[in-house]
Amino acid sequence: MAEAILGSLDVIKKVRVSDDGISIAEEQLLKTRLPMEIDSGAAVENLATAEDWRKALSRVVPAVVVLRTTACRAFDTEPAGSGYATGFIVDKKRGIILTNRHVVKPGPIVAEAVFLNREEIPVHPLYRDPVHDFGFLHFDPGAVQFLEYEEIPFAPEAASVGLEIRVVGNDSGEKVSILSGTIARLDRDAPPYKRDGYNDFNTFYMQAASGTKGGSSGSPVIDCKGCAVALNAGSKTAGASAYFLPLERVVRALKFFQEDILESSLSKNSWQPVHIPRGTLQMTLMHKGFDETRRLGLKRETEQMVRQASPSTETGMLVVDSVVPGGPSHKLLEPGDVLVLVNGEVVTQFLRLEVLLDDNVGKHIDIELERGGATITVTLLIQDLHSITPNFFLEVSGGVVHPLSYQQARNFRFTCGLVYVADPGYMLSRAGVPKHAIIKKLAGEETSVLDDFIAVYSKLSRGARVPLEFLTYVDRHRSKSVLVTVDRHEWYAPPQLYVRDDSTGLWNVKPAISTTSAFSLSLFGSSNGEQQQLLSTYDNISTKEGSTVSVVNGVEKSCEGEATGSSGESVQASDAPIIESETKRRRVNNLLGGDGLANTDGTSDHFEHNIADNEVAEETVTIPASSASTAEHVIEPTLVMMEVHIPPSAMLDGVHAQHFFGTGVIVHHSQSLGLVAVDRNTVAISVSDVMLSFAAYPIEIPAEVVFLHPVHNFALVAYDPAALGSAGAAAVRAATLLSEPPLSRGDAVYLVGLNRSLQATSRKSVVTNPSVALNVGAADCPRYRAMNMEVIEVDTDFGHSFSGVLADELGRVQALWASFSTQVFCTL
Repeated sequence: MAEAILGSLDVIKKVRVSDDGISIAEEQLLKTRLPMEIDSGAAVENLATAEDWRKALSRVVPAVVVLRTTACRAFDTEPAGSGYATGFIVDKKRGIILTNRHVVKPGPIVAEAVFLNREEIPVHPLYRDPVHDFGFLHFDPGAVQFLEYEEIPFAPEAASVGLEIRVVGNDSGEKVSILSGTIARLDRDAPPYKRDGYNDFNTFYMQAASGTKGGSSGSPVIDCKGCAVALNAGSKTAGASAYFLPLERVVRALKFFQEDILESSLSKNSWQPVHIPRGTLQMTLMHKGFDETRRLGLKRETEQMVRQASPSTETGMLVVDSVVPGGPSHKLLEPGDVLVLVNGEVVTQFLRLEVLLDDNVGKHIDIELERGGATITVTLLIQDLHSITPNFFLEVSGGVVHPLSYQQARNFRFTCGLVYVADPGYMLSRAGVPKHAIIKKLAGEETSVLDDFIAVYSKLSRGARVPLEFLTYVDRHRSKSVLVTVDRHEWYAPPQLYVRDDSTGLWNVKPAISTTSAFSLSLFGSSNGEQQQLLSTYDNISTKEGSTVSVVNGVEKSCEGEATGSSGESVQASDAPIIESETKRRRVNNLLGGDGLANTDGTSDHFEHNIADNEVAEETVTIPASSASTAEHVIEPTLVMMEVHIPPSAMLDGVHAQHFFGTGVIVHHSQSLGLVAVDRNTVAISVSDVMLSFAAYPIEIPAEVVFLHPVHNFALVAYDPAALGSAGAAAVRAATLLSEPPLSRGDAVYLVGLNRSLQATSRKSVVTNPSVALNVGAADCPRYRAMNMEVIEVDTDFGHSFSGVLADELGRVQALWASFSTQVFCTL
């Protein structure tokens, strides 16, 4: 044994490399010493000198461009957003750039190519493959005036294990980076990127330790001759591994464009659409070694036959990993099936199977497979892959809805073509419909395809509230139902249908619903006489000359500079009867803390002091027949819980969230108009959708913001009493406002408010200081803040669990319990 090792070392010492290359004997020696998978030709290529690389890179670098892309809409697997990537010119005369599919994106984009000399040229999508991670962009060659460049030729056959390569691209946003590496594998599984996003499959990838990072997607992987041997696609963030896409199918797609498109037509940014045949059986395959296929039941004689018909380097076979429901393979193929013959031919590689599928679209194909030791033959229809890849979408209320693509159907195990929510937008997110949801029913009608959804939606009028049923892939076996409110306002354009135009790379838009449909504007109406009361109604909320009082978090706030009330007399805005009810047990929310964002379901860049939306502990207390109980019974019919939604397109004046909750008090209630007073932390801007829930009557109706005080912390919201019905209008009443005398030290007050369950609660307190200056600090982002305010302190900290009004023992409102939003600066 020792002699054999020494003999081997002695032979290796005799290997000499000359300037002209290596001898035949030395090449044979390398073949015997290198592993079976490594091509000795790669070793020869690795002998390239620095001068060879310099010459190759001097030709390649000018043909590499930085791509700035902006996805205008979320679509299919890609969200809306912008980023940087890389591409390289593969056809100089026609102006074709090769990059990744996740750069070209399946949806509408706006993109620019930045050349080496900083010339910026607009580019348009020319093609994106439905499955594999490559696509083409087009630019006008005549627009590049000051740079000499050449196209980069393809050499996919040159890729081999041990080949030294360079990756040229915009790595980490550095515009031009040149990373070196050595191809380590040619048969790596396609890297999984996201569970609910784009993933390549049914292909091998190459692997090298080149350490590419973000921005290098679409970079050419070149050899020492300046030829592209692969396309950089992804990398492992926790390591140095990079993954390259083989170029065989890229070369095929490019030939279709070069054969069918004239050079002159592309220079005009308009061309005849080119159809690239792509076939599919809607199944995902994995390449498994022979050891694993034997465990799946592969017969020994079948393995011997496959080994004899395959190259000596073959190490395994194709195995079915998953099948998309409703596809050609559904109920015919199962996970674990081992493919043996396709149309009588032994197929063990992805590339050969894909050639058979792409060349026989619309035809039947015979597949012989083994399942648990049994031989099975099935005949499948090859489906057109482009037919299950959507090229249109519906935009409704800022959301994007389109047929479920093959990519996402494979991820979620749903049938292709279902109504898929790529972006919920305003209307759907307000109802709680998440991204990636599958809409099954709208307004009680089945919506199996997008045309059904549009047909049902066109029957709805503005402001209609209808049920919607949907599924999610994380809880696929349970349908969820929500109430969707069709936009009452024109925050967004009417529903529009966008269709991709493959002759220009642009998306054409047209109305999705005719103007004669039921989808029409339903405006809130009230008489002019009632609307004129809006400018003076807030005068009735004053409590002393030149001030309006409100209370926040145990502190009563007086707004200096307001109009005087009606000479100390209590004002009764409505004669509606008080709803009597017997004493009952009440649940009272106790203060547990008020940090974090309050009154909102959204996110914010800052923390806000507000009415907390947190879960708080509850204790059950019995309210006796006392003055506190009397105040509660009197005030309860005048309180409303207000839910406010702000469209994302109308985030004005520094509003920090899109969703707010708060309690308001009815200050006017007549047959044609109702008014509710609320703090400006609940109603921040007038561009809002407001829903009112009444404590006196179980109903929820829309409302409109009609007044926002520019300085002080209150707003007025109007509602239509007719929407309550006769029973609701009789149960609801306006509060009695007590303007005089003003509160002073030692006065007893009762906080009466609503919790999130619309239950009235009350607490008693005593005024300790009637006049304390309050300063609300400015936030980083300019926005509304109350100014010129005085506060009245009380001896009880009511906390942030609920809000309402301060009243005397007879239930007459003396102040608003308001919420003021301030920014909290956190230091880490």
